[in-house]
Amino acid sequence: MSHPLQTFFKLIVYAFAVIGFVLVVAYTAVQLGWTKTSGIIDNQHDYFKKQLTNGSPTVSNGPEAWNTGEEWQILKEAILKDRDAVTKASSQAKVSPRLVVSLLVVEQLRLFHSNRELFKQVFAPLKILAIQSQFSWGVMGVKQETARQIEANLLNPKSDWYITSKESHLLNFTTSDHDSERFARLTDEDNRYYSYLYAAIFLRQIQSQWSRAGFPIDSRPEILATLYDLGFEKSKPHANPLSGGAEIEIATTTYSFGRLAESFYNSNELLSEFPR
Repeated sequence: MSHPLQTFFKLIVYAFAVIGFVLVVAYTAVQLGWTKTSGIIDNQHDYFKKQLTNGSPTVSNGPEAWNTGEEWQILKEAILKDRDAVTKASSQAKVSPRLVVSLLVVEQLRLFHSNRELFKQVFAPLKILAIQSQFSWGVMGVKQETARQIEANLLNPKSDWYITSKESHLLNFTTSDHDSERFARLTDEDNRYYSYLYAAIFLRQIQSQWSRAGFPIDSRPEILATLYDLGFEKSKPHANPLSGGAEIEIATTTYSFGRLAESFYNSNELLSEFPR
């Protein structure tokens, strides 16, 4: 008869063996691509190709699902409170403030419509923007790894996304604890300047990459927004980029990230404050 302590240790060994086996299988599945599924870009490839007219999708300026509900009225007031911060950040990065706002609109409408109770209890009464602090940070939903790469691109002349030396100082840190300072910057509830600055620099870096490759997309808000959603690794300049990205459901309409950003950009909403 085995001693209880021996049985206990055997159970521990078996448990670790099972965990190890599961991890090995998971790692193998990822490496071999067994876990890959078709993303929204693949699924919507034909749809967006049909929407392309002279290189750019046609967008109506009339009412749409995103600008006819209470969510848009609240969001519009909240955005106007940050007009100066958006304008300053865009000016620093030398991109259109309306491009930055088009990303903000999508990020915020996605949160407003995906969490109705929080919208009703907090965002609607206070007329404020939603700040993320988990997987993505701040009002612009910037991921930590994306923020790090934005910073690195500013300082590396050999990077595909390098701008110029004039912008290299824009995200300089004031402390040695860069991770903590970065988190504080992007999740500051009182000052969202850095959230807009990181997004604006991302846009400028993507614009620079595509322009150097001979495929400028400065006037393609749907493509810039799609790449903002998908990240640097998906930014591969070519002649026929297509809109897409994450699905955002608003009322009975499903938008892609890029399509919704474009719809706002080409609309008359907030046009006097953030002109095209």
